[in-house]
Amino acid sequence: MVFLTLSCWIRNRGPDRYWKVQEVLKHARHFRGRKNRCYSLAVRAVRRAFVYATKSRRLKQRNMRTLWITRIAAASREHGMKYPALMHNLTKSSVQLNRRVISDMAVTEPRTFVSLTKLAQARQQEGFRAALGDGKEAPGVFSRIVLLQ
Repeated sequence: MVFLTLSCWIRNRGPDRYWKVQEVLKHARHFRGRKNRCYSLAVRAVRRAFVYATKSRRLKQRNMRTLWITRIAAASREHGMKYPALMHNLTKSSVQLNRRVISDMAVTEPRTFVSLTKLAQARQQEGFRAALGDGKEAPGVFSRIVLLQ
């Protein structure tokens, strides 16, 4: 092993170590018992706390998404639409609002949400009419209307 500088040979146990310990103890201040004073115990407790914090951030995102979907579903049912139909038809209508924004609209701006619901219902009716056909198909094209006559 070749060291190009002398500083790589020296074990660094100086002031940097002090600040590293202080950083860990700072995160452990609110723990009970020796975990907030003893470095060896604090390191384990802080690592564990950071793991829990990471998991909880993911869980919080999942819970918030569930809350938004519940709010949208409740508001859309008031106006005669189910949640999946509403979201599908808004997507088909090129409405690029995420669930968080739509949920906030349902709670704080009911008139705007009603207009979104009407837009989705119009798109749904338009889709039904297109699926049934209006009898104006090109010659040689069969639709349900032609078959029913």
